[in-house]
Amino acid sequence: MDDLETHEHDVIVIGAGGAGLRAAIEASTQGVSVGLICKSLLGKAHTVMAEGGVAAALANTDSRDNWQVHFRDTMRGGKMLNNWRMAQIHAQEAPERVNELEEWGALFDRTADGRILQRNFGGHRYPRLAHVGDRTGLEMIRTLQNHGIHQGFEVYMECTVTHLFKDGGRIAGAFAYWRDTGRFVLFRAKAIVLATGGIGKAYTVTSNSWEYTGDGHALAFRTGADLIDMEFVQFHPTGMIWPPSVRGILVTEGVRGEGGVLKNSEGERFMFNYVPEMFQGEYAESEEEAQRWLGGDKSARRPPELLTRDVVSRAIRSENLAGRGSPHGGVYLDIASQQDAEFIKRKLPSMYHQFKQLGDVDITRQPMEIGPTCHYVMGGVRVDAETAHSTVPGLFACGEVAGGMHGANRLGGNSLSDLLVFGRRAGKSAVEYAKSQSSAPEIDADEVAQAEREDLAPFEGRGDENPYALLQDLQKCMETYAGIVRTRADLQQGLEELAGLQQRLARVTVEGTRQYNPGWHYALDLHNMLTVSVAIATAALNREESRGAHSRLDFPDSLPDMEKFNLTLTYRDGQLECRREPRPEMPDELKQLIEVGPGELTADDVAPRFERRRGF
Repeated sequence: MDDLETHEHDVIVIGAGGAGLRAAIEASTQGVSVGLICKSLLGKAHTVMAEGGVAAALANTDSRDNWQVHFRDTMRGGKMLNNWRMAQIHAQEAPERVNELEEWGALFDRTADGRILQRNFGGHRYPRLAHVGDRTGLEMIRTLQNHGIHQGFEVYMECTVTHLFKDGGRIAGAFAYWRDTGRFVLFRAKAIVLATGGIGKAYTVTSNSWEYTGDGHALAFRTGADLIDMEFVQFHPTGMIWPPSVRGILVTEGVRGEGGVLKNSEGERFMFNYVPEMFQGEYAESEEEAQRWLGGDKSARRPPELLTRDVVSRAIRSENLAGRGSPHGGVYLDIASQQDAEFIKRKLPSMYHQFKQLGDVDITRQPMEIGPTCHYVMGGVRVDAETAHSTVPGLFACGEVAGGMHGANRLGGNSLSDLLVFGRRAGKSAVEYAKSQSSAPEIDADEVAQAEREDLAPFEGRGDENPYALLQDLQKCMETYAGIVRTRADLQQGLEELAGLQQRLARVTVEGTRQYNPGWHYALDLHNMLTVSVAIATAALNREESRGAHSRLDFPDSLPDMEKFNLTLTYRDGQLECRREPRPEMPDELKQLIEVGPGELTADDVAPRFERRRGF
């Protein structure tokens, strides 16, 4: 260990997307030493791919909006499996976090009187998404980086963490390697914040970039933290589908928020055929409004294309199974017939250039061919709602790597406000924990040596397994057996194949040196991808119902009893345990917010009474 490059901080943040940057900013303001580790370059975070907007009940576009309606939408969208306290905190604090971003220099689109403009989005009752055209995530990262670089934290770019260490029960540090040289580096810390994002690269078709290999999920799991809700993987209904080189790249929900409609190969707006009852009860303000939409009347407030992502994705799949899909297995997203060209170029500049440059499609003149793409995992590290603290002392999690906030299905735009709200809380709580430790934790030299041996094993392998071939087989397995719809037989087959892939992983061999060796990088990433894949398939097999993003053909109904618990996964003695965890009881005041009917909830009645009782 004496010869090993070592850095020591009070708090280490792993991941430099929106959640990680917000956590690092908050921790740095508390006067402690903070290190920020990012797998790629600073600014390359997947947050930049979040295009449509950040959800916050600012009530700038519709004065009826408030945190209570936002909370209600989030819980209903999550099919009541959300951690209700996380959903409450999120809805209450999101407006302040968005206004804070504006104070730090974020340039949001504006209303006529100069306020932050908000647009419609799937699952949100009122226009709620503050946006910067269709480049909101990029603007958020720009703002957080520009603000964060003045806070004094150290940034370690192109550095991948492979192991976490504990001293007794508490977190002690992390083991990593530099991606350019392959040299190992040790980080000592009293507290660690995971902000590593999602798991999308475990699937063949995904909007996620190469970094999303489930690193934080797997690191936490192997360190003893609980994972929760891993069966819920969200497939965004609109990803690019042609040409093959761009298959899966996200087409923002903002296209539908600005008036885009979904059509099948026969030119029919098919969404009305799948969810008219749900559309009327949840989103239309009256039966008359629903009928106006059925007749194509634009005077109604919301289209059925803006139902929740799980509903739209399954509808697209059904159209293809019925033979009404597009030539390449998707459907058509048409905004050209709904808006003029200048409006599209002004409101959706990234989408215009993306399709023009990558697909030779002019979206101001012709429809886009789109289809579902693996986009987000609702499941993640089980954390305390107030502090973002995991079940391992000193280990915190925020953003997509943390579970509980979104329940069975995430509403569009909630991810960006989630990472701001809980990134801040995680950073603050990590500092409080670090300051509470009377002594710095120790790292066992033998554990460091073992971590080094495990990471170098692919160079010493005698097998004939290629990491790229293994990755393709893993992605095919997950796409086939744990995709948009599942069955017991498929999931059992998937778990058998994953067990075989784990055996093959032990025989993976890479050639060359440790410098700039992507084969070696994938060989290490595969450990994490297999860990999260097994977790997803195991949880999906154990939830014998359909709910939100988890759809079982053999259990098509949502069962009331299954709403009472979350599935929690724990790694003990080399074995995965899956158990039912009873959900905390929601206070009666919040139940009232969930049960109140459309149009009945205002800030003038329920809110003051609730806030007096709860002490806000």
